[in-house]
Order: sequence, then structure tokens, then C-alpha cells
Amino acid sequence: MYDASSFHDNPRRDSQQVGRLEVICGSMFSGKTEELLRRLRRAKFAKQQVEIFKPAMDTRYSAAEVVSHDRNTILSTPVEHSSNILLLSSEAEVVGIDEAQFFDQGLVEVCLQLADQGTRVIVAGLDMDFKRNPFGPIPALCAVADDVTKVHAICVECGRLANYSHRLVENDKQVLLGETEEYRPLCRRCYLQATGKHR
Repeated sequence: MYDASSFHDNPRRDSQQVGRLEVICGSMFSGKTEELLRRLRRAKFAKQQVEIFKPAMDTRYSAAEVVSHDRNTILSTPVEHSSNILLLSSEAEVVGIDEAQFFDQGLVEVCLQLADQGTRVIVAGLDMDFKRNPFGPIPALCAVADDVTKVHAICVECGRLANYSHRLVENDKQVLLGETEEYRPLCRRCYLQATGKHR
């Protein structure tokens, strides 16, 4: 299978670096952060200058690291607002951004500006919330990205590919940080059954 991300691990094919925007999206437990970490590690192995950012509000596993559900980690910089990413990444050849759904809509322009300046930008995040509504800046980022990778979890009920993050607790806020106690990945049929929407 052709892997577009591998082709761009070392962009020094001419004297001028060409920027690009890559988006990794999907439900919870689908491996978004794992894929982000894989691409960032390859960039570091290629001796590129890498900077990684996450929303300051996401302290589930660590305040200063990007951590996957499999507990793989990479040191990151927590930031409150997307504009901080521009200020802190001026020397970076590759910028990674995790949990991008929690950032403000200004993240779209930040990512475009970085890519236009020659930076490879890799963004990971949820494309839908627990109600299946578009989540944060991810849909707009998908629209302007050079490459979009949609990853899937496995439905915990039937074993099919899962697209949806079903919330297990009674809370109607769009943003509710959680893990397996608060969410589980479900396919379309099992999601409709779990939410009482099955026809």
C-alpha cells in the first residue's frame, strides 16, 4: 500500500523545502495519536527539526507529553491558543499537533501559514463529537489539507470498523476529556442501537 507520509519524511529533494498539511482523523481509540507519533519519529530519524504541540487543557495522561492510549509518548509543548504555535515553531521543519479538535478555529489559518512557509504540518484529532457532529477545526482542516488519513477503531460490540465515539456518562457538554470509562468506539449499527436511534 502506498504511504504518502513516508514519501514526505525527508523533503530535502531540492534547495527549497516544500510545506504540506497532513490530517489524521477518526474516532476515539482509532490510533490517531499512534500514527502522529510514528510520522514524527520518522521525521526525527531523518534529522529534521520537529516541534510538537497539544492543547494545554488536555492533561489526561501528562501535562507536557503527547501520550497515546497505548502509552507511547513524545515530549510536547502545551499551548492555550493556536496563535502560540506560530510563535514557538519558527525554526521547525516539521510541526505535530495532537488533539486538534480542542483548539480554536484559528488553528486552520495557523496550519496554512506554516505550510505556506515550507513547514510540514501533521495534525491529529477527532473529526466528530459523541453526537456525530463535526468537531472543532478538524473538518475545515480536512478541507484544506494536502493529505487526509481517516483511521478506525474496532467496535467493542460486534468487531466491525468503528467510526463513532459513544459517550457512556450522562453529560451533554461537547468537550469531556475521557478514556475507556467515559467512551467506547462503536460502528454505525451499534451506535444507533446504543443511542436509541435504530430504526
